[in-house]
Amino acid sequence: MKKNKKRLLYWLLAAGVLILSFLIIALNSQEDSETGTDTSILTDSEWEKGNLESEIVLVEYSDFQCPACSARQPMINDIVGEFDSHIKFVFKQFPLRSIHPNAQLAAQASESAGLQGKFWEMHDKLFETQSEWSVLQGILVAETFTEYALELGLDTEQFEKDMNSRDVKDAVNSDFDNGRDANVGGTPTFFLNGEPFNLRNYEQAREEIREVIDEASA
Repeated sequence: MKKNKKRLLYWLLAAGVLILSFLIIALNSQEDSETGTDTSILTDSEWEKGNLESEIVLVEYSDFQCPACSARQPMINDIVGEFDSHIKFVFKQFPLRSIHPNAQLAAQASESAGLQGKFWEMHDKLFETQSEWSVLQGILVAETFTEYALELGLDTEQFEKDMNSRDVKDAVNSDFDNGRDANVGGTPTFFLNGEPFNLRNYEQAREEIREVIDEASA
């Protein structure tokens, strides 16, 4: 009889813990839904600018060797410049290795520059000079990125070491895997608060962002 009571008490306690776990998950999911931010495409380590405290998040998955990504940079800069006090812009690596042979190393170069506090400077440099390094092969690619690092005032010895490190490669691959999980199939791909976002037409894009900002402040 006592054994049965203990067994019943055990199952009641287990059921209580299970119900409590479901309630916590449901509350967290509701909170994510209210803020509109899809946390599945955000990680603890991000390259971000703008209002870093904002709950309005514009995410770009990009490839430094992608011509369309390069062409979209002026529009991104204009949007971030206009709404920098209202939104957070997050850059994520998505090198299309099968069609852009230098994209992976370019991503690693930007990550390595970031370790010395110059991610955005290297980001801009790689897009500005895309036509130059995209046609290079072999060791010339890495040497060119090191030259850029020197121009940016980085410790080039440390830069080269980091560029080929497992940690930097893992950081790029983690972004890529994160993008695949978010159903990213090409670049550039954008998300605004976790929802796919079209950034082809500047006026339309800014109107949609303005609507999201107005809704958040209402």
